[in-house]
Amino acid sequence: MEAQAPGRPWKRALAWLALLGPFFYASYGFANAMAARRADVPSIVFGWEQAMPFLAWTIVPYWTTNLFYAISPFLCRDRRELDTHCLRLLSVQVLAVSCFLLWPLAFSFERPASDGVFGGMFAALEGFDRPYNQAPSLHIAITVVLWTRYVKALHGAWRWLLHGWFVLVCASVLTTFQHHFIDIPTGLAAGWLCVWLWPERIVAPWRGARLAADPARWRLAVLYAAAAAACAAVATLAGGGWLWLWWPAFSLALVAGNYAWFGAAGFQKRDDGRLSTAARWLYAPYLAAAWINSRAWTYRRPAPVEVADGIWLGRTPGRADRDRFTVVDVCAELSLPGGARPGDRVVPMLDLVAPSPSALREAAAAIADVRPRGQVLVCCALGYSRSALAVAAWLLASGRAQDADAAFARVRAARPEVVLREGHRRALLAAQAAPATALAAEAAS
Repeated sequence: MEAQAPGRPWKRALAWLALLGPFFYASYGFANAMAARRADVPSIVFGWEQAMPFLAWTIVPYWTTNLFYAISPFLCRDRRELDTHCLRLLSVQVLAVSCFLLWPLAFSFERPASDGVFGGMFAALEGFDRPYNQAPSLHIAITVVLWTRYVKALHGAWRWLLHGWFVLVCASVLTTFQHHFIDIPTGLAAGWLCVWLWPERIVAPWRGARLAADPARWRLAVLYAAAAAACAAVATLAGGGWLWLWWPAFSLALVAGNYAWFGAAGFQKRDDGRLSTAARWLYAPYLAAAWINSRAWTYRRPAPVEVADGIWLGRTPGRADRDRFTVVDVCAELSLPGGARPGDRVVPMLDLVAPSPSALREAAAAIADVRPRGQVLVCCALGYSRSALAVAAWLLASGRAQDADAAFARVRAARPEVVLREGHRRALLAAQAAPATALAAEAAS
């Protein structure tokens, strides 16, 4: 007899909702009460917001967030999915309330009177809500978490309807005179940060996090942290449109965290070759700069080169280049255009530093594993360092090079631009000390 698949965790969903509901109202009310006790709670508002229309009917999409929230735990198919979703909701609440307590902000416009059904909905909202605790918008942050849940449950026209409705929900925080504009991007950041902290299809970045031992990683962490601080300083001092520099500041701070602590897992590149949706939002300014940089450095020599026996070396390929190759992708920070195809392998490594011996062995073993499929492209952002080292590891472990120097020489002969330094050599020798089974078998064949 076939084992019966377990049903949805209804009881656990009820238990989570029994925890989250009271905690939401209690913590939000506490933060409001604390802000109300302050003599002067500031506001951050742009001049153009004075022209923002008040649309009483948008209280309807605003209120539907409560309904989406209550239903969302019951959409989860198993216990892991449920716990991940509810931990995101709990984390968003804790993060937002912490911000409200540390630096409360107030809504500064007077809301026009409204009557009828809409007026009743506003009156119900005012029963527990106060014009404090604006940034980050908890409403927006929760909407981000809810979107990640519902988008997996709906398909086709229903999914597009969901997108449209949630955009309307986000806009309603302005047209109901509940929030100023600054609360929206900060709410988006809070929501995506909590989704990033609790991913579904990849290990959470903090689970394997440890302080880096490599001085090169710390140097890069300090440089990225300094760049983040510079962006934040300009944004804060200049104000206005310069406040958007807080996005690259936040993005660069996360990159610094990856070099100091999270490692390549912080970019959340999955086996399908794509970064998680949360990572693409949070790192967007850095990712755009990284992509432009990769294309600028390789503009004159974009084509991959063959190193040995059908193994090619090159930059992250475009969609047009994919049909020729099976891909072994060792780039952590850029998604593989079109995602990974059957047979492709993804072994994310940080840029500009030598990878760990285990990652290098995994990459070399992946090359050996997919080589029988035909032409193989080993790639990273530029095809100058990480991918070159992975190919060198494969050459050495498969017996095509006698030592590290010979492996490096063969890679350089194919692509003179490669950057392989003493740190890479040490990583290669460390990886050679424990060759992968697949590589040993290939060397013996």
